[in-house]
Amino acid sequence: MDDTHPPSDTSQEVGVAIGAKKPQKKVGVLFAGRGLVCVRGGRTVFVGLDFALEPGDALVLMGPNGSGKSSLLRIMAGLLKPAEGDLLWHGYAVEDDARSHYARQHYVGHLDGLKVAMTVSENLSFWTGLRMGEVPSASSVRNALSAFGLDCLADFPARILSAGQKRRLSLARVLASPADLWLLDEPTVALDRDSVAALKQAIAHHQQHGGMVVIATHSEMALDRARPLHLDRFVPASELAELQEDAATVLRKNGHKAGKKGRRL
Repeated sequence: MDDTHPPSDTSQEVGVAIGAKKPQKKVGVLFAGRGLVCVRGGRTVFVGLDFALEPGDALVLMGPNGSGKSSLLRIMAGLLKPAEGDLLWHGYAVEDDARSHYARQHYVGHLDGLKVAMTVSENLSFWTGLRMGEVPSASSVRNALSAFGLDCLADFPARILSAGQKRRLSLARVLASPADLWLLDEPTVALDRDSVAALKQAIAHHQQHGGMVVIATHSEMALDRARPLHLDRFVPASELAELQEDAATVLRKNGHKAGKKGRRL
């Protein structure tokens, strides 16, 4: 065997699909970043950032707006190249086998990415088939929709969905096909309480079967084996004052809006 190449995708070894068996042995650190530096629009967003994930781990990205949460998720997904540092899978550079990295992950960003002329089930089948390279089974699509309470809307066009329903349809992709790594950017936006509970249950099941999740959220989500990563701790000193000022401005504006609402009551 040529040990100069990274190992193949570990989704079969780790087992994250619904009904898959739990891993039989400890894998150790599977996904890691070392000395990551992010530069966007000429501004250094963060420097010297490290992280490490073992099967079953959850990493919660925290920090004010502009601290690089979305940028870090895009770097993890291979959609954005870090200015410096390494992204590793089983100790091998992700960039050496980008195709395998795309196949082992689900990335859900801010945009829902739905085709409004297609039905709900057609949307999920389309994106799942595009990722898997084959038409998904009807049962996998049906089960994923059911998990997020969308099975009753399966035959309706996506254009009639509310913002929350569109978000749930985007999240259903992570259940329709297996992947070791879930990268979720503000997944609870527009979700009601029951939908957040469904998401937490899906994440818990994913972790129990060896899956990993990295999530950026401003909402309270109690996840097992979750560690916070405070991105503002990696902001360069030259940028920190501006970031803190921006965060304070947002807080003042939100407080002002809340005060107006209170007076109207």
